[in-house]
Amino acid sequence: MLSSFVRTAFRKRACLLGQNAVRAMSSSGGPFTSLVVSRPTEAITHVELNRPEKRNAMNRAFWSEMVDCFNQIADDSECRVVVVSGAGKIFTAGIDLMDMASDVLQPEGDDTARQSWNLRKIITKYQETFSVIERCPKPVLVAVHGACVGGGVDLITACDIRLCTQDAWFQIKEVDIGLAADVGTLQRLPKVIGSRSLVNELALTARKLYADEAKSCGLVSRVFMDKEVMMAAAMEMAGEIACRSPVATQGTKINLIYSRDHSVAEGLDYMATWNMSMLQTQDVMKSAQAAMEKKSLKTVPFSKL
Repeated sequence: MLSSFVRTAFRKRACLLGQNAVRAMSSSGGPFTSLVVSRPTEAITHVELNRPEKRNAMNRAFWSEMVDCFNQIADDSECRVVVVSGAGKIFTAGIDLMDMASDVLQPEGDDTARQSWNLRKIITKYQETFSVIERCPKPVLVAVHGACVGGGVDLITACDIRLCTQDAWFQIKEVDIGLAADVGTLQRLPKVIGSRSLVNELALTARKLYADEAKSCGLVSRVFMDKEVMMAAAMEMAGEIACRSPVATQGTKINLIYSRDHSVAEGLDYMATWNMSMLQTQDVMKSAQAAMEKKSLKTVPFSKL
């Protein structure tokens, strides 16, 4: 439980962000319509799903805007960590079926081969929406409140750290609408929670997974009383990551993901190749000096990366 001081500070910060947050610009030059992107601090980027009136359902704009957003974040040397959350009463209801049905159910093409070819292009485009999160070198925290359905599970399994509220629940909903989940859940969730049996159960029955079970199986690492407390903790955790060397944090994320998908020997070899250059940084000496002088890393002026 966070102190009342931390909660009060977060309320003030949230109020300030509400006054000053600027919608990030997409590559086409216009504002995002499904997201709001803000900077709580110089080094933290907050990405908020922002269709609360539609329960943050993922429409056509969302699938392309997330790619634009995280590509921009990946290239942003000011940003060291990302926090993802949802506006309104829930995190997300998943795919916006009304908006997306024509893309999936009526692919273009003169025959089966051409329709299949175009449908595959659509599916791989949607897969990129969440793969871009995993590929982003900046650590990504996601804070879930209320429902996280369908595409929401695809999204959070591509993030590095998952937090939720006590009222949160998760559901792989795709079998209930006649398809197999196809944008990341079936590939990433088995590696997140480590129980093939539980993954199979959740994917085949579409039952809801509630917060306590989500924590016990490893889908989330921490559960909080409510959204306000969770967001305060998420920003505090993001601040702890952001104050450390970006060479260290980004290298850690990249090597954790590589090692997940390769053998121990391959992971060690990749790590040796990575650090033969990344160890040649002033950040090591700066961090060591701060430790010897018992100073907080927040006082160390690490260069941008």
